[in-house]
Amino acid sequence: MPDKAANGQRQVIQPQYHKLSMIMLGLVAFFYALSITQSIVVPLLFALLLAMLLNPLVNLLARGINRVVAIGIVVMVAMLALVGLGYFIVSQAAHFAETLPELKQRLIEMGADAGKWAQQAFNMKRGEVNDAVEKMKDQGMAQGGSFVGKTLTTVGSLFGFFFLLPVFTFLLLLYKRLLIAFITALFPLKNQEVLSDVLAQAKGVVQRYLVGLLFEAGIVTALNWAGLMIIGVEYALLLAVIGALLNLIPYIGMIIATTLPMVIALATLGPSAALWVLALYVFIQFLDNNFIVPKVVASRVELNALVSIIVVMIGGALWGIPGMFLAVPLTAMLKVIFDRVPGLEPFGLVLADEDSEARRAIFRLKALEKLRAARH
Repeated sequence: MPDKAANGQRQVIQPQYHKLSMIMLGLVAFFYALSITQSIVVPLLFALLLAMLLNPLVNLLARGINRVVAIGIVVMVAMLALVGLGYFIVSQAAHFAETLPELKQRLIEMGADAGKWAQQAFNMKRGEVNDAVEKMKDQGMAQGGSFVGKTLTTVGSLFGFFFLLPVFTFLLLLYKRLLIAFITALFPLKNQEVLSDVLAQAKGVVQRYLVGLLFEAGIVTALNWAGLMIIGVEYALLLAVIGALLNLIPYIGMIIATTLPMVIALATLGPSAALWVLALYVFIQFLDNNFIVPKVVASRVELNALVSIIVVMIGGALWGIPGMFLAVPLTAMLKVIFDRVPGLEPFGLVLADEDSEARRAIFRLKALEKLRAARH
């Protein structure tokens, strides 16, 4: 094919905004494809994380028994643990539902008392207060109906999810070597060393992260349960488990996990108990962020707060609550790739925590520049 520049023709250089537009269109198409394939992609990603978590146990059992049998045993035990946790939450929630009418009546009475206080404090007419209360009720009912509809849809999709999850997990563990060989064959020989390093680091980071999250959830559950029991909040164990699970969603989950027991304490025990619950969860979050996560989770990939919130919101907008849980570990895997692939290091730098990874990366860059200057 003749070179246009050599024949005297002017070579067309694509403007930067054309490239940016193509990138944006590609991202829109990519996220749209992810949204419409949620029923397949979400169980597959959860299965991938679960397979990475269970792989060391499979390798341990495979030393003495057939690998297929070892995979089946490990996957079955993991599914039984998930089913047991789900049964506990559902059974406790059923008992909690029996007290909902009483809780609702108590909240209505508190709303009436709050209306009287607002009328006296702000010199409002009774009709204005009633109109404001009715407006809030109407908005709450509308949002509640939408929430119930989404919940029913989610419950309906759970059956398909829990059917696909063990199947995908079993097959990913069974064909692990085949999948690694496929990924390796996609890259030239000169990049094999970097590729092996990226795969090993990504697997190690995710495994440490998930194991640490399990221990963190157990510790937070125990702290929540003990504190709620001391305060006297009903269904302390259920609220403690739900709070620990929501705590796995960075920042946003903490707010939801604190609000639920505060509302129950406010309706059943009074405002002082709600304040004690708030103080308890703030104290536990302080322990979690400053001692439990650094010591127990021990992940070498630390995402800064801005990136964590953004990816959680993107995951929630894309796939709902499952997307919020998947956002952080998937972003951690991307960071490992960005840190090791030439040309993508700036993306890994912007994902890092400024006080740890980013600062060390800057020091490494400065040292490299000094070394290059000394050689020249």
